[in-house]
Amino acid sequence: MSKHSYRNGSPAKLVRPLVRELHAYVPGEQPKVKGLIKLNTNENPYPPAPKVLSAMKAAIDGRMRLYPNPSAQLLREQLATLHQCSPDQIIIGNGSDELLALGVRAFVEPATNRDSTASESSKSRVQYFWPSYSLYSVLAETHGATPYPVPLLSDFAIPSVPQLRRGKRWDFQAALTFVTTPNAPSGRGYSTHELEALCSAMKGVVVLDEAYVDFADENAMELCLKHPHVIISRTFSKAYSLCFQRIGYWVGHPELIAALHRIRDSYNVNGIGQIAASATLKALPYYQRNFRRVCESRSRMAQALTDLGWQVLPSQTNFILARPPGPPARQWLEDLRQKKILVRWFAAADLESYLRITIGSESEMDTLLKTIRSLPASKTTR
Repeated sequence: MSKHSYRNGSPAKLVRPLVRELHAYVPGEQPKVKGLIKLNTNENPYPPAPKVLSAMKAAIDGRMRLYPNPSAQLLREQLATLHQCSPDQIIIGNGSDELLALGVRAFVEPATNRDSTASESSKSRVQYFWPSYSLYSVLAETHGATPYPVPLLSDFAIPSVPQLRRGKRWDFQAALTFVTTPNAPSGRGYSTHELEALCSAMKGVVVLDEAYVDFADENAMELCLKHPHVIISRTFSKAYSLCFQRIGYWVGHPELIAALHRIRDSYNVNGIGQIAASATLKALPYYQRNFRRVCESRSRMAQALTDLGWQVLPSQTNFILARPPGPPARQWLEDLRQKKILVRWFAAADLESYLRITIGSESEMDTLLKTIRSLPASKTTR
């Protein structure tokens, strides 16, 4: 509590009722503890390429007094070359999270005055499969739109279009639909074929959120270049070790991208971040080697945990979702925390029996396995 004494009571009444009622997104814990092994926020265990760090350091000069390029033009041109499209099909964001928020603002009507017909209510719906990225519902509620979760199948698969039609809950007219592919937190990958079937059936904007796609067997970039209502979301955080700089981008039809440009902040992407991402694109072989290292560690970890009696779900990401044997997952979470190892646990009913474990460096994975084997719970389940 503040030591100051304010007159006229609490200022909470000055806050919009919608905002007072919001449940904010809760990110993974970011403690600063010496010797901690942090496997709870899906960060890349390997640093940026040396040339990227050099480019960032070299940019700390007189440019600091200047505004950065307002549209990240050079980075957009590089990405356009990479994805074989035009720069006007790309927008850069302060992380892909900013772009998710812009998408809600650009394509979804607020639902403060509920519409009576199904077609009208669709205009205010932010639709997404569940479980997936919990920020989607927060963004919808912040905008005054309607969060519209639809359950995945029991194995975290996407229902087929016929299944969605029979279920009668999926809204094929929804203004905006987010599909996390590969899925988080399950790690399950989805084929381009099944994603295209879903996208082809949709009437509103579909955002394929490919935050983890560099660790997957395939991607769906072709779909946003083929279907005018489909957007691909990517980030430099997960695979490219630039969480600290917050750089994301979307690729889509020029008219949709232009709408996003109209409502973004004037200088939404910092200059050092633009330089870092640009240098990253010139060092792709370095990162591709790291992708392979992460995937190899993922396979080894999955097999080792399976041998210890854990149920490990197949993963196409830089993390695994696994159900530990014996005591509840939350107890394993606390036991590992006592050993200075952080993993992620979710309180949601369909996830509470699992732990999500980021794939760290080889030594971090070795330490995790050694610790798991040493815990009393592990000894009682074998």
